[in-house]
Amino acid sequence: MQVEAQPRARGAVRLTAKAVGRATKLDQLRQQGALKLVLPTLFRDDLEAVLVNTSGGVTGGDELSVDVTAREGTTVSVTTQAAERLYRAQPGECARISNRVDVEAGARLNWLPQETILFDRCAARRTLDVELAVGATFLMVESLIFGRAAMGEVLRAADFNDRIAIRRKGVPVYLDGVDLRGDVARQMMAPACGAGAQAVSSIVLVHPQAAAFLAPLRAMLPFAAGASLIAEDVLVMRVVAADGFALRETLVPVLMLLNETLLPKSWRL
Repeated sequence: MQVEAQPRARGAVRLTAKAVGRATKLDQLRQQGALKLVLPTLFRDDLEAVLVNTSGGVTGGDELSVDVTAREGTTVSVTTQAAERLYRAQPGECARISNRVDVEAGARLNWLPQETILFDRCAARRTLDVELAVGATFLMVESLIFGRAAMGEVLRAADFNDRIAIRRKGVPVYLDGVDLRGDVARQMMAPACGAGAQAVSSIVLVHPQAAAFLAPLRAMLPFAAGASLIAEDVLVMRVVAADGFALRETLVPVLMLLNETLLPKSWRL
């Protein structure tokens, strides 16, 4: 018996910000399908954009894309309304999430999505491609939670591929990849992998004064975290935690330090 194809979510957002005097203003906005952008009113000069996935999560066959451009002299923060959820996929189906960021000279973009929660039997391919001009500043956090500990969820089967590429004038600054397949819970039990951790996060700061953040950052890190300069202006941090709550306890003060201002309100609710 042939199974009818189930409806799948499609969504795309494209945002461009421009400088008007000292303030950052919306220049162009296009949104379609399941992805929407909310632009909160701020009593500051920067621009904050909150991504909302109206489908309520991601499953096999969904296709989502985000494209953000920060023009010269702007400051833009992109976050999400809540944690994204990668739900169980049908056999043979895979979600595709494509994110692209361009930051021009003298601009700053903070890529601050909340956590991505992987559910058992999820299947997804995700990319983040960042192009920086010389003199651009970029802060990124990407966090993964392997099932919700409070709900007793165990990630016994998954297929998740994640690729991050940050380039400056086409030259790689930071390249990273995660490829999780099969029994993730068992894999994370290995001492050289996670030693039982159910949450991980990567943070990257490309900043002219990145080195100045290293000592204060290391002073606030727990045992299962580390931070290093991989270039004079590139600071990288990785942390593993027992669950999402413990991960947040580390991430919030770290991101407040590196963001140099308050985090978006969705992070503080």
